[in-house]
Amino acid sequence: MDSRLPGSSGLLGSLRGLADGLLGSAHDRLELFTIELHEEKYRLIQSFIWISSIVFLAALALVFVSFALVVLLWETARMTAIAALAAAYVLGLIAAVIGFKRHLRQQPRPFAGTLAELKNDRECIRGEN
Repeated sequence: MDSRLPGSSGLLGSLRGLADGLLGSAHDRLELFTIELHEEKYRLIQSFIWISSIVFLAALALVFVSFALVVLLWETARMTAIAALAAAYVLGLIAAVIGFKRHLRQQPRPFAGTLAELKNDRECIRGEN
């Protein structure tokens, strides 16, 4: 008697093996993508919370420090104090924008792991690896 399963050899068996390999590879890549998507979402939420806290507290600090300085210098140099505060705020804004741009350039490329695995898969299929 033949102990082989029907369709386990020949062209049909090869096609099944190929389909199984392709589905397994697609499953692995999709799983990697979902993990990276979750990490990106977590990182984005965490950044938003930090930025919101910093902006809120910085705004409060600027308002109260500015108010205190203007009140303190009301009789002697109120316009100078207001102009100096405005200049300091503009310089701070410029520094923050430059720092934020630098921060964005240093961030890792989203889904880099998934893209690298897909590239490796293509190279393997082409026989370049």
